[in-house]
Amino acid sequence: MKKLISSSFRQIALAGAACFLLLGSGAAPARAADTAFTPAQRAEIVDILRNALKSDPTILSDAISALQAKASAQKATSALDAVRRNKADFGESNTDVVLGNPHGKLKVVEFYDPRCPYCRKVLNDLDKLVASEPDLRLVEKVIPVLGPNSVMDTQAILAAGLQNAYLPFQKALMADPASASTDRIRRIAQHVGLDADRLLADMKSPKVVAAASHNLELARSIDLEGTPTFIIGDKEIIPGAVSYDELKAALARLRKAG
Repeated sequence: MKKLISSSFRQIALAGAACFLLLGSGAAPARAADTAFTPAQRAEIVDILRNALKSDPTILSDAISALQAKASAQKATSALDAVRRNKADFGESNTDVVLGNPHGKLKVVEFYDPRCPYCRKVLNDLDKLVASEPDLRLVEKVIPVLGPNSVMDTQAILAAGLQNAYLPFQKALMADPASASTDRIRRIAQHVGLDADRLLADMKSPKVVAAASHNLELARSIDLEGTPTFIIGDKEIIPGAVSYDELKAALARLRKAG
């Protein structure tokens, strides 16, 4: 049979590309493949790919990894586009609690769930970060993603904000290991000097419910998958409980980007 593709490197590359054209999801890729190759070429490509995978199975895993990386990059680009379109709701928000410099140029947003152990883990690092970065404006967005108990704690934190005690209540609540309950919330509220009856009433107020719902809508707009998640300016999104050093490095990149 006449060789349709001369070099082995090109064979593998072409086979890999054709494989995803032929086997990719949806009808459009298949139609594209039909117009790009003759039946004889397609048969040879399949044979090349089969032989290549036998000799080096990493070819397929590398191709899958590349596709996953491309999908992740596209997702991050889409999320950052949403951040850029809605600056007033993200880094420039004036309806959320802001840590650090209210007029800081290094704008960071943290989405967190008060019952998330990883969110609790980064609390001290965030205090340290704010203390070390005089130009940091850190917007805190509390969201309930871990069920009814998270809804209760989220509403309690937002209600504490109506008594100008968001941060002391947040820290006390997230440090308390007891099971979620209204008695626990009342005890913590009294401990930090709040009007517990008012806080419990405010938890169900339209203002608190709307604030929690709005934060959830913003989280969905960036396809948030878990907490904590950090939005660094409008340049990058970092999911997970990253270390203090990683956050410092992200701020250095943001500062350099201007």
